[in-house]
Amino acid sequence: MKSLSDMSVKEVADALSKDPSADLLKACARDQREGIRRLLERHSKHQQAQALELKRIQELLHEEKKLWEQGFLLVAGVDEAGRGPLAGPVVASACILPAQFDLPGLNDSKKLTESKREKLFGQIQKQALAYAIGSAEPAEIDLYNILQASKLAMKRAVEGLKIRPHHLLIDAVTLPQVNIPQTGIIRGDALSASIAAASILAKVTRDHWMRDLHTLYPEYGFDKNKGYGTNEHLQALQRLGPSPIHRRSFAPVDREAAEY
Repeated sequence: MKSLSDMSVKEVADALSKDPSADLLKACARDQREGIRRLLERHSKHQQAQALELKRIQELLHEEKKLWEQGFLLVAGVDEAGRGPLAGPVVASACILPAQFDLPGLNDSKKLTESKREKLFGQIQKQALAYAIGSAEPAEIDLYNILQASKLAMKRAVEGLKIRPHHLLIDAVTLPQVNIPQTGIIRGDALSASIAAASILAKVTRDHWMRDLHTLYPEYGFDKNKGYGTNEHLQALQRLGPSPIHRRSFAPVDREAAEY
């Protein structure tokens, strides 16, 4: 291997990006070239950021670790997306993560950009021991109310898992009709890695479905608003009345439906 003095700045940059040895880092610290100093500073900041992210992820696993220590080795996080929209289904996911995973940036789906959610969506699908999606349609939301429909979607997601979990960690609620030990955690999508992963799977899946539904009902802008009551969506409701996928029990939809 070349000595550091014989390496170009680009070669050093490549070496620092590939798990550099302690000897290389010491040599970089002694090197007088400004470019090498900047590379070393950048590498140091990157390492610090990685350490902080690893610490954050470990803190997100606090609830899972407690259950693992009690013998509940297969812990499924459960969350839903789409309680608030005026149209479309409520979608839930159940997700069992392995004890070791590589999901940098994992967090409550609401705290992530769309591009970051999409990236994590694929990574979670690849790394999860098991995951499943469940949903409840607008007619079920109207029949049962949104809370009960959300629980129904969660129940369907849990029942869809190919591996039966030993324990459930659920965002905010519990599922009495599911005969599996479980814990409801307020703001669980920000406090549990498993629930955060489920929140991303549910949110991205629902967004994809709403974009598909936009092709059937393009006048309402579901590709952009995902069924939420934006000004443009409310104006379309006033002009056209509700579509077959609107939630008739929600006040703005119910009001407009009365006109048709």
